[in-house]
Amino acid sequence: MPLSFHPRLINGPFDDPGLYVPFSFEKRALVFDLGDPGGLSNRDLLKISHAFVTHAHMDHFIGFDALLRLFLGREKILHLFGPEGFLQHVEGKLSGYVWNLVENYYNRFVLQITEVRSDCCLIKKYSCEKRFHNELPAEKIDFNGTLLQEPALTVSAVVLDHQIPCLGLALQERFHVNIKKVALASLGLEVGPWLRDFKTALFEERPADSEFIVASGSNQADARVFLLGELTEQIAAITPGQKIVYITDVVFHDANAEKIIKIAEDADHLFIEAAFLEAERDMAARKYHLTARQAGELAGRAGARQFSLFHFSPRYESDMQAMWQEAYGAYQMFLHRQ
Repeated sequence: MPLSFHPRLINGPFDDPGLYVPFSFEKRALVFDLGDPGGLSNRDLLKISHAFVTHAHMDHFIGFDALLRLFLGREKILHLFGPEGFLQHVEGKLSGYVWNLVENYYNRFVLQITEVRSDCCLIKKYSCEKRFHNELPAEKIDFNGTLLQEPALTVSAVVLDHQIPCLGLALQERFHVNIKKVALASLGLEVGPWLRDFKTALFEERPADSEFIVASGSNQADARVFLLGELTEQIAAITPGQKIVYITDVVFHDANAEKIIKIAEDADHLFIEAAFLEAERDMAARKYHLTARQAGELAGRAGARQFSLFHFSPRYESDMQAMWQEAYGAYQMFLHRQ
């Protein structure tokens, strides 16, 4: 069954963190963290509509400059999310450049920045046309855990402890619509753009007795009308949606563990940092990072179906296998306790 999202780590386990999540059926992607984007092509980067930055340490945020440079002069809104202080961090980056010629751009690029706090979100827009200058106060809205909500998906967050606030992130598909190709053929229907509209109708929960027009060929005169519910029964298999979770730069303590386990519960794929081996647990705590064993324990306690490690300390470049062995040992032990 084709998946809606194909997440992949942007760089290797010893390089800057970041998760790229392209959409299978759209020219669109989300990204969790903006470290060095060297693992992505410009074509990949141009698909990004929303970027979620866990915190503003350099290895998680330096890629903002590359994204900003690429998007200048394009008709695009880029949505960025980050923890407390994020508006100031973005404004600091923007103020580091001179924007005296941007009025010559025909297309207008806009940044919409959301600063996520424990109880609220602050939102401001910065327009290239106005030299990314905005003196207006930020819009304040309540924060209930959800950062992005669309008919087909949500992105939620928890505020974790890295000595500074750091976001843990989860992408949840509401449900997955798998099209039965044999059923399509039996109805004389062709695969085409209409299937995107069909899935949108399902995500928007349009009434089953509403009419749905299928124009599957090049001749619009051959369009056919179906009842949405009947068409769904014939050509679609509805299954649970994907859940992808991204956790990095957190210390292991009860409060963090509780939040991580809750947001990562039953994840199809958990991407979780493992900076140190358990033998250096004290160092991990001082640096506010996880050990491989702690990462595996959290994955097991959350019931994640699959997990990937990243953000290793360079000291393990010659012993990377030990990181995986320690994490998977803990994962199996705690998973079997459930």
